[in-house]
Amino acid sequence: MSKLKGKKIAFLATDGFEQVELTKPWEAIKNAGAQVELVSLKAGEIQGVHHDEKGDKFKVDKTLDSVSASEYDGLVLPGGVFNPDALRMDEDAVSFVRDFFEQHKPVAAICHGPWLLVEADVVQGRRVTSWPSVSTDLKNAGAKWVDEECVCDQGLVTSRNPDDIPAFVKKAIEEFAEGKHRLQTA
Repeated sequence: MSKLKGKKIAFLATDGFEQVELTKPWEAIKNAGAQVELVSLKAGEIQGVHHDEKGDKFKVDKTLDSVSASEYDGLVLPGGVFNPDALRMDEDAVSFVRDFFEQHKPVAAICHGPWLLVEADVVQGRRVTSWPSVSTDLKNAGAKWVDEECVCDQGLVTSRNPDDIPAFVKKAIEEFAEGKHRLQTA
C-alpha cells in the first residue's frame, strides 16, 4: 500500500506515552508508505507504558529543537497520562503542535493527546473526542466534545482510547493522504 508515499509524518512523544497508541499507528502509517519520525524533548530513548506498567524504550529520531512543522506532512500525538502532560509544559512542543495548524496540516491525537491541543489553543469551535477525563479541559478551551470512536474536524482526527485505534488510524491515513488542507487555527 502506498497511499502515503512521499509523505513524512512526525510522532511527538516523551516518556510515559501509551505504547500501543504509538506503535499501532506508526506501523500502519509506515505500511501505508509514509516516512515516520519519532520527535521528542530529548535525544536517546523514551519510555513507553502499558497503562501504569513500564513498556519498551524507543529510539528518538529527532529532538524538538532540531525540527519544524514545515518538514512534515502531518503529526500524530499518542496519549498516556504522563506524556502529554509533560509535553504541554514545554513551549517548544506546544509551538510545534500549533505550527501544524497554522500551516493547515493534518493532526491526529488519541486518548490524553488532545491535552496538547488545549495548550496550543487550537480547539475553539472544533468537534473532538478524547479520554473522558480530558473532556472538561477540551470543553473549557471551546471544543465541542463528543463520546465517539473517531472524530474528524477540518483535518483534526481525535479518538478516545486504544480500542479506537483501528478507526483512528484509518481516518488519520485518509487525512494525511489528503494533505495540506482545511486545518486552521481558531
